[in-house]
Amino acid sequence: MADGVGSPGQLITTWNRVKQVLPANHILVITLAPFAKLAQTLLPDLLPENLLVEPFARKTAPCMAYTVYTLLSRDPQAILMATPWDLVIRDESLFAHTVNEAFAYVEEHDVLMTLGIVPKSPEVNFGYIQVKEGRNAHLMAGPLQVKTFTEKPSAELAEIFIRTGEFFWNSGIFIWKATTIRDQMEQYLPEVTELFRGWEDHIQDHAWVERAYSECPKVSLDYGVMEHTDRAWLFPARFGWADIDRI
Repeated sequence: MADGVGSPGQLITTWNRVKQVLPANHILVITLAPFAKLAQTLLPDLLPENLLVEPFARKTAPCMAYTVYTLLSRDPQAILMATPWDLVIRDESLFAHTVNEAFAYVEEHDVLMTLGIVPKSPEVNFGYIQVKEGRNAHLMAGPLQVKTFTEKPSAELAEIFIRTGEFFWNSGIFIWKATTIRDQMEQYLPEVTELFRGWEDHIQDHAWVERAYSECPKVSLDYGVMEHTDRAWLFPARFGWADIDRI
């Protein structure tokens, strides 16, 4: 997911990172029209049909609807990882290992998986995810069930979060079956998904997509789905991570 705000070099870095876990012809870039031509220039291996152009900026929920319906039109069994383009990841081999483990779990379970970063300090500029496994969950391996989401807590609350060991930073990286996120979006965000009704026949028609987007509300996946679903899970991640928009 590339909104085009930031360094173009970061897009290349993210592309190369994702190529460690997916072949180039399986990577989609979804971005706004002003950034599309630059993305194609920067990424010569990006297939033209894998460059999805959003007509308007509508946050991550409409972006995911467009992407998921496109993938389902190609492969009803698709499993996808969604990642922002502007993350800093250190220890990319550990990143690839973590992603592959999360993919393996999602293949067998209809869950909405978030990579949760084991926090190093009480940061107030990141979102936090609490898991149900209780104190010292940050020491556990494997998937954990999500209890709550908290966006940008106060310094005092962030200190408490860190001490409990129940909370992880929200990395913004998701892994799920296309059918699972479709079903959850249709349940919790019908105001978005209803605008894409008829996608089976029209998702490749940019004018049709533009009409759908023109009526879409601006809503994030975290707010619209993840904070409501009972299928939210977290996979602990211990690689270095930073959201460059928040540092």
